[in-house]
Amino acid sequence: MRKTPPKSRIKDRGSRIEVPAAAARDPLDRLKTAPNDRSAPAVLLSYQQAWVADQAEVAVWEKSRRIGASWCDASDSVLTAAAAEGMDVMYIGYSEDMTREYIDDCAMWARAFNRAASAMQEVMFDDTDARGEIRQIKAFRIDFASRSKILALSSRPRSIRGKQGKVTIDEAAFHDDLDGLITAAMAMLIWGGRVRILSSHNGEDNPFNLLLKDCRAGKLPYSLHGTTLTTALDAGLFERIQLVMGARLKEKTRAEWEAKIRANYGDRAAEELDCIPRMGSGVYIPRTIVERCMEDGIPLIHYRKPAEWMLNERRLEEADTWIRDTLKPVIDSLPTDRRSVLGQDFGRSGDLSDILVLQRESQSRWRAGFLLELRNIPFDVQQKILFFILDELPLFFHAKFDARGNGQAHAEAALQRYGVSRVECVMASPTWYAANFPPYKAAFEDRSIVLPRSEDVIADHRRVILKNGYPTMDDGRDKGADGQYRHGDSAIAGVNAWAATKCAVVPMEFESLGRMRESAQIDDYAGRERFSRAEFMS
Repeated sequence: MRKTPPKSRIKDRGSRIEVPAAAARDPLDRLKTAPNDRSAPAVLLSYQQAWVADQAEVAVWEKSRRIGASWCDASDSVLTAAAAEGMDVMYIGYSEDMTREYIDDCAMWARAFNRAASAMQEVMFDDTDARGEIRQIKAFRIDFASRSKILALSSRPRSIRGKQGKVTIDEAAFHDDLDGLITAAMAMLIWGGRVRILSSHNGEDNPFNLLLKDCRAGKLPYSLHGTTLTTALDAGLFERIQLVMGARLKEKTRAEWEAKIRANYGDRAAEELDCIPRMGSGVYIPRTIVERCMEDGIPLIHYRKPAEWMLNERRLEEADTWIRDTLKPVIDSLPTDRRSVLGQDFGRSGDLSDILVLQRESQSRWRAGFLLELRNIPFDVQQKILFFILDELPLFFHAKFDARGNGQAHAEAALQRYGVSRVECVMASPTWYAANFPPYKAAFEDRSIVLPRSEDVIADHRRVILKNGYPTMDDGRDKGADGQYRHGDSAIAGVNAWAATKCAVVPMEFESLGRMRESAQIDDYAGRERFSRAEFMS
């Protein structure tokens, strides 16, 4: 049995820390009482004590904002890592500021518990992303004399794979891949670890709220905690705030303070403070359903140029070379017996131009032929690339274009060239989104669509939110893999392409007796392809 030595020396960047091993009392007891001053309140409030005392394998905490949940969990992490028969602790926050704050709390608790521990360290370790590229991940670490450690890691499922111990997933509702994190964390249970999941709410359809519903329905055997602002105040939170802030606290009564806080939150108070998730808020298309509809091997093509390339007199010639060497081989490799549709979200300088080509793989399933992303590409070069794609696509059926702003001229040129039967200029509006995003989301739910595997594409689809009960694009932006900003570009291209698959109105020739011929030719298709009536109506 490993025992803690009477005096521990742990090296950290050349420093030496000496802490007497003997503690006056069990540290857990000190969380419940104040042994040196019987008039002082307990260190932890009752709901915090319940969380620390819960030794269930998996515990989930539905909580109000700023009630000291992470702070008290840090005390449990120190007790867990510092014990002679303890275990490693992993903390997963969604931002670097969160992880740094948590590890600072752990350092404070280690000093309060009189546990021998190193100072907080910043460490870097290699991680392999979805594309197989190695990148360095920053983590924060505290080592204990027990030989266990606390690691504050990034919000990535792979960051905890292969590790063992207790893991805390903080503000779970705001992680990009909560399901992936939980799946990776559950491996800790095999060798006696523990999983802690705590969060405020982020919408009715958020994976965290769905997890809570499964717990309440008895589908998952997890320990469930719930603390609203009212519950926390009843347990003494306001008195604790008074104790800490002293004269800086202007409100003299609990009622005054609570009224101010609720007024500051406005119509979000029910979700942020009372643990009531908002209907019609949060991410509309969850990461999980997009990710499971992705496959490796589907071309994702990037064409980027610096802003000054617009003035290059040879830009069209250079574009011809790129088309011949990069784009044409991809199109030539597409199956020639599948109907093709296209959707585009137009961008010139601020955002990307995304062009998604879908091909019908079966009666109800469409697979991406390729996704093309253009950044800083001039208008004339974009038109050349688009016309080449539409001219060369096998069995080109229909295309829908983003016709807002700068995209209007681009879409109009395609309409004039290919005709109204095969091109629609989409002036996206709340009404159009309301009609077309639900079928697009359903395509992911029943796996009727297959896209190229890409973290950028997943992030784009998470920009689709519910606003006033209707799906729309939010105002946020993400940095993509190229380090540049994007705003849901592939999601707009995707919903346009999926809408194109549903286009069923095709002009056909009729004989004088009114009977439709068994084979009808699209008038503006220059006679290159012929389809049967059954093909058009399917």
